[in-house]
Amino acid sequence: MPLRAGVSKREITTDAGGTRVSDPLFAKALILDDGKTKLVIISMDVIAIGGLGDVSDEFLPRLRHRIETELHIPGCCVLVNASHTHPQGRLLCDDEEQIERTFDAVRTAMQNMIMVKAGSGIGHEDRIVVNRNLTMKNGSHWSIRYAHPGPQDNEVADIGSIDPEIGLIRIDRMDGQPLAVVFNYACHQLIGVPDQGITANYSGFACKVIEENLGNGAMALFLQGAGGDILEVYFKDVNRPRNCEHTGTMLGLSALRAIRTIKTSPAELRVVSERVQLPRRKDIPQVIESRLLQQAEVLESMTTTCLDFKSFLPLYLKYSLNAHYPGDHLYRYWQEERIGSRELTLMDDHNRHNLDRYLTNIHNMEKLIRIQEDISTLTKHVAMNREAGYEDIDTEIMGVKIGECAILTAPAELLVDVGLRLKSVSPYDHTIISAFTNGYYHYAAPVDHYAKGGYEVMECMLSPEWQSIYETKVGEILQKLL
Repeated sequence: MPLRAGVSKREITTDAGGTRVSDPLFAKALILDDGKTKLVIISMDVIAIGGLGDVSDEFLPRLRHRIETELHIPGCCVLVNASHTHPQGRLLCDDEEQIERTFDAVRTAMQNMIMVKAGSGIGHEDRIVVNRNLTMKNGSHWSIRYAHPGPQDNEVADIGSIDPEIGLIRIDRMDGQPLAVVFNYACHQLIGVPDQGITANYSGFACKVIEENLGNGAMALFLQGAGGDILEVYFKDVNRPRNCEHTGTMLGLSALRAIRTIKTSPAELRVVSERVQLPRRKDIPQVIESRLLQQAEVLESMTTTCLDFKSFLPLYLKYSLNAHYPGDHLYRYWQEERIGSRELTLMDDHNRHNLDRYLTNIHNMEKLIRIQEDISTLTKHVAMNREAGYEDIDTEIMGVKIGECAILTAPAELLVDVGLRLKSVSPYDHTIISAFTNGYYHYAAPVDHYAKGGYEVMECMLSPEWQSIYETKVGEILQKLL
């Protein structure tokens, strides 16, 4: 039987009066059916599918149950991805409406199914993101975050990887006109828009660019990738407006270039959904203790100083403008040297000493902010683990084959190195890593990150063994898709 597909979308933005909406949020549905297998792909402009933000933990099982009961599509063939757009307050309509509107998108897509062809490809965009984990000269990680300052430049050794690939699946009507495009990119959507209104963020702007250029009612669905440690390159820029539209436009145009080159043909579907037990982290109390020791050491290194900020700032600027002759014009120093005086040079020595002590305290303060943030996060996770009451996390992993493209899922914020590793071992021409899918279990950091202390490790609920268990299961799924 030829491949058939249908698409539809419903707005899921909050209905609360007085809420500023810069651009609406959607639940978009794509249904594929090759006569043997049915697949539902749902792309949602939300921060997470349960576990965080406006989507409850009951949303996914209730939505799947309704799709299975009323549309006769197995729940294990329903893939729901969160774009991970970050909120400014409440984003979505209430819980019941979320289910109703998302189900309606799926039902309408099923009613509108037509014969189609499919193809896949890869785009490229490396200008808009950066890895937020800076490798320090001591081997640790310092994460670029809004919650604390950045490190001193002379302490930084390197930056981490990004994944510049835009994974693409093109679904065409039989006349060659696009019906839908699924595009995948590893990112973290944080900047938003200048008026701080609700926004689908730059994946939403990218969808708009793709849809308006393809025309004919084509729909773009975004699947968030392994972007747990990926950040907009302008995230902490204080010299440009905080507006992600430009970033989204660049992503959309880069995707379009590749979309136009994809050839479509009849395609076969396969879906494998399996569960695996990932071990919950047990060392958090010990990590908290190590952070408390670091905190005590940094506090111990704080020194007395005669300067306050009011006296420090003009003195610092003065000595930065002319490091050799900061106290006065050059001729004054020459005059002192000629008459055998050292008043200016002694004053400079005294001021430099005080400036160094004050700067050391500032740098220590910045380290303390980061340590305190780590302690706060870890303390919260101790409580979450205690409330969970079980050691392993029951996790769903899906594998999907559409023609020569494979989609692999994870219900967590996979870091980019994990995604790159999965792509490198996949036997398929094109592989899409769909993290933030079918649940949310916070960050999933690579084993070699745990000793480096970056933000994602502080937020990680999983024991380091998770990676080998997950990758083994993914390998098994990839073989079953062949």
